[in-house]
Amino acid sequence: MRTGLEEPARDDLFFLDRRDAGRALAAALERFRGKDVLVLGLPRGGVPVAAEVARALDGDLDVVVARKLGSPGSAELAIGAITADGQRVLNEDVIRDQRVSEAYIEAVSAVQQAEARRRETAFRGGRPAPRIAGRIVILVDDGLATGATMRAAVRAVRRQAPARLVVAVPVGAPAACEMLRSEADEVVALGEPEYFGAVGTFYRDFRQTEDDEVLHLLEEHAAAPAH
Repeated sequence: MRTGLEEPARDDLFFLDRRDAGRALAAALERFRGKDVLVLGLPRGGVPVAAEVARALDGDLDVVVARKLGSPGSAELAIGAITADGQRVLNEDVIRDQRVSEAYIEAVSAVQQAEARRRETAFRGGRPAPRIAGRIVILVDDGLATGATMRAAVRAVRRQAPARLVVAVPVGAPAACEMLRSEADEVVALGEPEYFGAVGTFYRDFRQTEDDEVLHLLEEHAAAPAH
């Protein structure tokens, strides 16, 4: 979904906060309401968005953790991403430019996969992993910049045979959305502005989401009456 949004002015941000974005996103996904939907948020910032979507669609809520693989010189410069089950996406351009060795890639992948597993287990609080096979699965984040972590998440979920796999975000860079359209069955983005910048510029309140908030949202949803 494209809305034709142009470069944002600082006094005209699109969303108040992640929950506001989640409610707006849920309205664009209304056709999936009540259809055995599983909403998977990418921690941490994607979970408040996903919680609103799951609530509106009467769906289940869980997480899929994809960890960024930082380069040797900078943890913030991503050479790729990896999920808890080992699904990995690599940025070959950065790897080539930074002359990153295969040994480094394997080492950082092992560390980040272990951390992804630990975080998924911790966030679930003893609850089993949700059933994915045969369901409509909606992967949600608070925005797409490069799309690397979302791409790894899509590939991890795809291996578990969902009936339909949808990527849904309030806002995404056009290149990232286009790339994900070749991986997911559908990409729903409320805005794909040509001048993207950073995800946080599309929110009035973009404070960091803490682990405790993620845990609370997952527990709250799990404890809600059956749909």
